[in-house]
Amino acid sequence: MHSIEELRELFTAYLNQESFQQEPKNLYEPNNYFLQIGGKRLRPVLLLLATELFNGKIENALPASLAIEYFHNFTLIHDDVMDNAPVRRGFKTIHEKYNLNTAILSGDVLMIKACEYLSKVEAIYFKTVFDVYTKTAIEVCEGQQYDIDFETKDTVTHDEYIEMIRLKTSVLLAASMKIGAILGGAGETDAALLYTYAENLGIAFQIQDDILDCYGDEALVGKQPGGDIIQNKKTLLLIEAIKRSSVKNDGRLQEWISKKEFNNTEKVNDFLSIFNDYEIKSFALKERDAYVQKSVQALESISLDEPKKAVLKSLVDYLVLRDF
Repeated sequence: MHSIEELRELFTAYLNQESFQQEPKNLYEPNNYFLQIGGKRLRPVLLLLATELFNGKIENALPASLAIEYFHNFTLIHDDVMDNAPVRRGFKTIHEKYNLNTAILSGDVLMIKACEYLSKVEAIYFKTVFDVYTKTAIEVCEGQQYDIDFETKDTVTHDEYIEMIRLKTSVLLAASMKIGAILGGAGETDAALLYTYAENLGIAFQIQDDILDCYGDEALVGKQPGGDIIQNKKTLLLIEAIKRSSVKNDGRLQEWISKKEFNNTEKVNDFLSIFNDYEIKSFALKERDAYVQKSVQALESISLDEPKKAVLKSLVDYLVLRDF
């Protein structure tokens, strides 16, 4: 078995080998720029890992892993356009560095290239893999729409938020592992169990992200904590805090949320003080750990030997029980 870092190196070498060289330059150069600005390459690496867990050949899974990475970056480019985000991973977003039309077209061509690379998988697996991919692609779009809707929705429930992050973040992680398992020769039951494992791990991963945005160490996270708070982003933490404070007729959160002008540091500090009053961090950690347990339960039923199950268990520490 290769380590996560070794798989990342193998994938990165393949990505670089397949970089865009064709014309028109103004369409493809932005994609090369965006693909080279970093990222953990998590989804393609998980796909390759799943293939290897079921004794498949890494080289046969590389095209599918690149397809997943292309699709993921397509969603990021278009998300940046929708959010009017100036920076991604510390670099200018495509619409900022080039222009809006270029960003839209560059994203579009990445999505189409993803289909092209999926077509390179072995014929016996193509229909199954493509069905997983198309279902997931639609779900990611649904999750993005829910996220947009939440910006103007007065009340978002706990269940609505979990469903949004499942669709927007978790299903692509899960699909990556399921596709990898299929390409490795896994049976239908094991592929489905691996999907459930990764789906729940993905939800826990996003909840941990929400926690780190509020409570993470700036030196480790790489950004100043409190970005979600400043934007009134309806994370699981804020949703629960509003629910608990409403029961007590405590209007402090709503007062801050309604303000148009404020000092960022003061707002973050007051929010965290209110979160502490209602034990929100403890609540979020319990929610995170509940999804970790669901993930581990699915893992235990997969037809893999214990050393391979240990590899999957180690991903819990790598993806969820992290402080950055």
